[in-house]
Amino acid sequence: MPEARTELQSRRSDAIRIARVICITGIVYVHAWTGLSGNLLELARGTPQETFRWILMEVFGRSAVPLLGLISGWLVAGSSRTRNWGPHVARKARTILLPMVLWNALAIVFVSGAAWLFGLAAPTPQSVRWLAEELFIVTRPPDINVQMPFLRDLFLCMVLAPLLVRLPSRVLVVIALAAGTCHILGLGPPVILRASILMFFTIGIIARRINLAERAADWPAMVALLPFAVLMPLHLYVSIGDARPFDDASTAAVDLVARVAASLAVWWLAWRLTATPAASVMRRIEPYMFFYFCAHLILIWLFGPLVGKLTGKLGSPLYPVYLIAQPFLILGAVVAMAQGLLRISPKLAKVLSGGRLDPA
Repeated sequence: MPEARTELQSRRSDAIRIARVICITGIVYVHAWTGLSGNLLELARGTPQETFRWILMEVFGRSAVPLLGLISGWLVAGSSRTRNWGPHVARKARTILLPMVLWNALAIVFVSGAAWLFGLAAPTPQSVRWLAEELFIVTRPPDINVQMPFLRDLFLCMVLAPLLVRLPSRVLVVIALAAGTCHILGLGPPVILRASILMFFTIGIIARRINLAERAADWPAMVALLPFAVLMPLHLYVSIGDARPFDDASTAAVDLVARVAASLAVWWLAWRLTATPAASVMRRIEPYMFFYFCAHLILIWLFGPLVGKLTGKLGSPLYPVYLIAQPFLILGAVVAMAQGLLRISPKLAKVLSGGRLDPA
């Protein structure tokens, strides 16, 4: 029995690592370089390449925020250190908040610097308030590192975690439903920019209590995958179709349900990948994924246009090849950067990776 329990724990840990790799890699498709402005992207809506981009975003990126939030809630629910508020928050400030601020500062230096020096089409500082928002994400998402509100809101969830893990499950259900309602109604900012993150974080705590991770992984493929297979086309239709069949709240509700279905599908897949040769590769990659999450938009801002000169913008014949390759190109660059930083300044590499790249 102890051996079986140890094997289950090992497989669950591998599934979490694999899920992180899938989710964070998928985020790159959400932020992929297209070479088009917002207005031109809107005009391209419905074209084959833009539809293909949306399919990649939906299939690989839709699960990222919910499943990463669920995993975070699941992990804090199983940690005895969570209940000690001061050390817990200090630890999360070092591994979430500090890297967020440092990466935002690097984004300003490199991306805005490239805009000043080389004419890169990118945001530049307009005021002290702009700098404060870009660095600390006080009331709005940043203009450069647009993925960082996840870390900002996740840190707020971590601040609440010592209270949440003490609450009865029925109260947590109410909190999750309230957070989901706020997401649908567009409520939450500027306190929490994405209320859905609190929803998924809270559901993660509940999932730990009822052993949902293992139970969901054992569901038949029809149960685990069919909801997303049905909801993905609906969400694509709502997102990129010419018609707009729902109001904003209903569209947000469809989005939320699609995210839940996507997270379930990816978790089910990750559990099965633990028994394949891919598992060992993903285990080696996973320590770099926080670094990858934080660095990928800086790399897209700086190098996306350079590679795009070879392939062309969205609509060019070679662009789909570039689109598919972007997460893998960025992964190679991130691993090289992180390895170099580990040799030059191991302490800085540890901080920028949220403690994941520890030379010790």
